[in-house]
Amino acid sequence: MSKLAPKDRSRFPPYFADVYKSSIYRAPKQKLVTFDATPSEQTGPVFGHDELGPLDHDLIQNYATSGYPIGERLLIHGRVCDETGRGLAGSLIELWQANAGGRYRHQNDGYLAPLDPNFGGCGRTITDGQGNYHFMTIKPGPYPFPNGGASWRPAHIHFSVFGATFAERFVTQLYFEGDPMIDLCPIASTLPNASACSSLIARLDMSKAASFDHLAYRFDIVLRGPCQTHFETLGS
Repeated sequence: MSKLAPKDRSRFPPYFADVYKSSIYRAPKQKLVTFDATPSEQTGPVFGHDELGPLDHDLIQNYATSGYPIGERLLIHGRVCDETGRGLAGSLIELWQANAGGRYRHQNDGYLAPLDPNFGGCGRTITDGQGNYHFMTIKPGPYPFPNGGASWRPAHIHFSVFGATFAERFVTQLYFEGDPMIDLCPIASTLPNASACSSLIARLDMSKAASFDHLAYRFDIVLRGPCQTHFETLGS
């Protein structure tokens, strides 16, 4: 068995960052403590395609009742792999996002943008034998958030990838190539270098676009090594 590549900690933001006001409350005040994993944390989960509904991966249709949701139709696709480029089959990917107006379907979202009655904003899928995945969705809108001043989040989609055990869960965000708001975002600006930020940007992929239907973006997720996709940790 090959030795795993160590985490490159220089790619991760500090727990406390002045520009991101929430980190004042979320950053740990004491030295971190490591606990040994319990047997239940070191086993499972095993996911099967039979556990998913036929439209779980299609956010355009999985909540629609009276028509299609409003917004730019997108195919989001890519591959989940390890540091050697080996595709990871059978990984459960979940995503959630705001609608085209920048509002989440969540009781605590008080943004004035309207809810879309035909858009739920969440979906899930399982990678195939080569680690590939795809979702159909609507491009989310940017939205303001309470960070002091006129702070806005760029258009983004949240991703969660479950690993081989319950203790292994990878949470990250996808941004869109060419969005000028990425450089203005207080959260994105906590990333220490351009390489870390680049790992979060989905690239326009016209080879997968469909005429008169949708554009496509490719977002590959690398779980370890020098090309690792940046992921969220406690306090970040």
